[in-house]
Amino acid sequence: MDIGAVKRSAWTFVLDEPTRVLIVDDDPILLEFATVHLSSPSAVIETAPDGATAWSMLTSGHFDVVLLDIVMPGPDGFSLLEKIRAEPKLRHLPVMMLTGHEDIVTIDRAYSLGANSFIAKPVNWRLLSYHVRCVLRSSQLERERTGAPHHGVAEEAPRHGAPLAFEVEYRNALQAILRDAETCHGSGSSTQAAVQRIAALASRALAQCDPLTDHTTPVDASAAAAAASVLA
Repeated sequence: MDIGAVKRSAWTFVLDEPTRVLIVDDDPILLEFATVHLSSPSAVIETAPDGATAWSMLTSGHFDVVLLDIVMPGPDGFSLLEKIRAEPKLRHLPVMMLTGHEDIVTIDRAYSLGANSFIAKPVNWRLLSYHVRCVLRSSQLERERTGAPHHGVAEEAPRHGAPLAFEVEYRNALQAILRDAETCHGSGSSTQAAVQRIAALASRALAQCDPLTDHTTPVDASAAAAAASVLA
């Protein structure tokens, strides 16, 4: 490797995508270093001196990743990690432990509570930048794989307001299926059974659209009963 060429290469920022980072530590000097070394044109670094301040910032703002010290004014890093994982809006937030304690018990407890990564002090800031980027990308891939909501969005948050256009189309299509099924009575037994099964599936799907569905689709009681018996 040509070390000279490496040294002459242009400086690049590791955190080169829009990112909001929260660093929680009771050491003001470390917080200053973190702000200097991790900031970039795309990365915003915010800091908190204790667990209580950090929790207030997490629940009132949006962050893409949080770095936690362990030993600090309450709640400590472990307790704050537990609160994050118990909060529906934050449970998928990537959390990295940043601490001077690197014994087996501390490492095991951090990961058992849901930490995504563990960084020991003293900090190599360039290496930490790559760790943060890696955790962010891994978290994004995991959300895409599992369909988990982005941190800051409650998993079971109710949706208010008018239905989306595709939802209206979905409802209308199901109602059309039920209307067409109603016109197929008197067909052959095998055809009628198939139609009844389709009608029953459409009815179930419509029921799951609540409160979107108005339940005024014209389907007679005998057709509904027959459809239910097919799926029973």
